[in-house]
Amino acid sequence: MNQTSIDPSLWKKHTWQNRFQSLLLISLMGAFLALLGWLLWGIYGLIILLISGGLFILISPTASPALVMRLYRAKALTYQQAPTHYAILQALAQRAKLSKVPTLYYLPTHIVNAFAVGRKNQSAIAVTEGLLNTLNTREFIGVMAHEISHIQHNDIWVMGLADLFSRLSTFLSLTGLLLLLVNLPLVLVSAVSINWFAILVLIFAPSLISLAQLGLSRVREYDADLNASRLTGDPEGLAIALVKIERAGASWMERIFLPGRRIPEPSLLRTHPSTEERVQRLIKLKGSGDFHHSRKQMHWVSEDIHPFSQKASAYRPRWRISGLWH
Repeated sequence: MNQTSIDPSLWKKHTWQNRFQSLLLISLMGAFLALLGWLLWGIYGLIILLISGGLFILISPTASPALVMRLYRAKALTYQQAPTHYAILQALAQRAKLSKVPTLYYLPTHIVNAFAVGRKNQSAIAVTEGLLNTLNTREFIGVMAHEISHIQHNDIWVMGLADLFSRLSTFLSLTGLLLLLVNLPLVLVSAVSINWFAILVLIFAPSLISLAQLGLSRVREYDADLNASRLTGDPEGLAIALVKIERAGASWMERIFLPGRRIPEPSLLRTHPSTEERVQRLIKLKGSGDFHHSRKQMHWVSEDIHPFSQKASAYRPRWRISGLWH
């Protein structure tokens, strides 16, 4: 995993752009939430929401990574079971200045996926059998660097805060509309005027905050791609991995009728940016540096990635009514 220089001016530009967009979106969500509280209960509602938000930021409760992985029925792997994979994580965690190497978990499913949970001092990364069978070592390193970047920059916490804003806005909106419905006969009898602006805010605020939440998710993905490229010095490796993951996730109809492409989805409704745009951004990071990685340079992780053990592969995911696989 040889680090190669990335154009520093371009890297800084993307970094500050991503940070500004994240701050703007979080501020927008918070402002909408505060507006809902003010419309419902005036200044007291605004103060209560501000205090609640401050307490959440200070206390910041997070679920244990082990508990989350247990819900997915993921199997924790030891260093003896996956020495190469832990060597990769250890090197990346050291470059990311994490105090503790994330625990690696294995999910026996053909879905090609990886995800991280937790914070810097206590985190875990899950990889699926499909991912291990699809990616080679270079591409696996890029994906792991992406997940470690999420941990390094507390993206799980940031998205948890955004999710809290979204849930609170939905609750306040429903509360306001219910109060309006209950008091509608009194409003009709007494001929009291209705603040239609407030009604419109109550109706559309949850949708607007949800769109901002999706936008924040896309920005954090861009930022994780950017920092993964800096950790590995190999943006091209991650770009190739992203293309492979998208192809593996395509349905059989897409493979027949849209080879090499996916059925288009409205950009505002995506939790992740389009793969094409992510790949283009990664390729631009190459700058004037040489990003060719020979097997000699990668000799310490030169083997292709395969499932860890037959015992782990013996488990098979089960479909649930909720649609979750575990």
